[in-house]
Amino acid sequence: MHNSQIVYIIGFMGSGKSTTGKKLASLLDWHFADLDRSIEKYSGKTISEIFSQDGEIYFRNVESEVLRSLKSLTKTVISTGGGTPCFGDNMDLMLETGLTLYLKLTPGQLKRRLTDSKGERPLIKDLTNDGLLHFIEDKLAFREKWYNRAEITVEGFDPDINQLVNKVRSGLNT
Repeated sequence: MHNSQIVYIIGFMGSGKSTTGKKLASLLDWHFADLDRSIEKYSGKTISEIFSQDGEIYFRNVESEVLRSLKSLTKTVISTGGGTPCFGDNMDLMLETGLTLYLKLTPGQLKRRLTDSKGERPLIKDLTNDGLLHFIEDKLAFREKWYNRAEITVEGFDPDINQLVNKVRSGLNT
């Protein structure tokens, strides 16, 4: 049970964190923040530009800095990047300052979602379809130890948003 007023949505890229986060925030009558958009605003660059010009390590450091700056928000649903929980102490920070919600999809479901948006995503833009599935399987196997620490796990491609609101309210003790 949390008395905090932040919900962090975590999960692999393409799992629907931003879409679900916006719906959840609207139904809770809360604010919504997308960590990637906050990083872009902070840095003055797109995520792709940061990756290509400065590299992933620099991106992860900026991501952690911006995540820390959001922890004081109230009544806010924050969608994180797919790798956010896996870097430094980001997952610990989220567990300490809010309720964490993992949107869990299978590698096949993620591949179907990501195939059409590969060009917008720096980590997968140059992969073939077979390479994409292999990448997802490998990354997901590595990242699940962080994802599985979330207080709420929602399985499925299109979660029932009303059921999700009830789970979040119970988890927040509101």
